Amino acid sequence: MGFGDLKSASGLSVLNDFLSARSYIEGFVPSQADVAVFDSISSPPPADLCHALRWYNHIKSYSSQKSSLPGVKKPLGQYGPAGVADSTNNSAAKEEDDDDDIDLFGSDEEEDGEAARLKEQRLAEYAAKKAKKPALIAKSSLLLDVKPWDDETDMSKLEECVRSIVMDGLVWGQSKLVPVGYGIKKLQISCVVEDDKVGTDILEEQITAFEDFVQSMDVAAFNKI
Repeated sequence: MGFGDLKSASGLSVLNDFLSARSYIEGFVPSQADVAVFDSISSPPPADLCHALRWYNHIKSYSSQKSSLPGVKKPLGQYGPAGVADSTNNSAAKEEDDDDDIDLFGSDEEEDGEAARLKEQRLAEYAAKKAKKPALIAKSSLLLDVKPWDDETDMSKLEECVRSIVMDGLVWGQSKLVPVGYGIKKLQISCVVEDDKVGTDILEEQITAFEDFVQSMDVAAFNKI
């Protein structure tokens, strides 16, 4: 696995495709995985790689906090999609994989069959009990106004950049262009968010990170569902 050479256009393209369906390199919060990949990029991705650029600008905002982000930084070749070679880290990753194959201690005992059966039974009973009590998920419906710089801004590309933002608990809805004067139109787009996972502050931060297209973002309407 890996991204290849992240200082090349091909490596950045792989990164952009990888981030088209996720907000971070691993998990749902910034971590040392993002730091490892970020540190391997020499300059911001170009505007046409909107997923990679959105992620780059977001992780850049944590520059003073990188060491405090969770997780353990691994070799670059251990991140990214499967099947992409990373010549700088393949040997180190292989050595770590070889080490993982060595069982220094082994297991001298097998789990008792009756204990295993009881464990599975209790887990099944617990799962059934939890299933009867569905958790109430608080959601909100938002209507966002995204304003471009001028009447020459490519609004199709602006909307593509906005919709490229993928987060757990975020679902984009319908959109339209609304005239604001002097030939300028703003993008008005709706979305539904899970309150515990997505806040308007992080939405604004990620949308305005596309600074080549976006001048500002405002919340036009906010309703609890």
